[in-house]
Amino acid sequence: MKRKASIMFVHHGKYEEYKKRHDDIWPEMAEALKAHGAHHYSIFLDEETGTLFAYLEIEDEEKWRQIADTDVCQRWWKSMSPLMKTNPDFSPVSIDLKDVFYLD
Repeated sequence: MKRKASIMFVHHGKYEEYKKRHDDIWPEMAEALKAHGAHHYSIFLDEETGTLFAYLEIEDEEKWRQIADTDVCQRWWKSMSPLMKTNPDFSPVSIDLKDVFYLD
């Protein structure tokens, strides 16, 4: 497994809706995440800045990248775009973080 972490940005005033949508994640979105090798996926929020910290473990980088091409992912991104900073294709603005320490 490869560990991945990134930050994204949710708009102030949209925190509760962001959490609600993830609490009620579409079953087909959860299924797609798992089908593309996601495990132990967590997202944390810094309420002062609106910064989201995402952590997950993936089976394979290429397999993980392919989720972006799925219909369900495209629909999820579009539905989430009013709540967070996004790119022109509605994908979340996301900054990958470099792994610098791990204690097993």
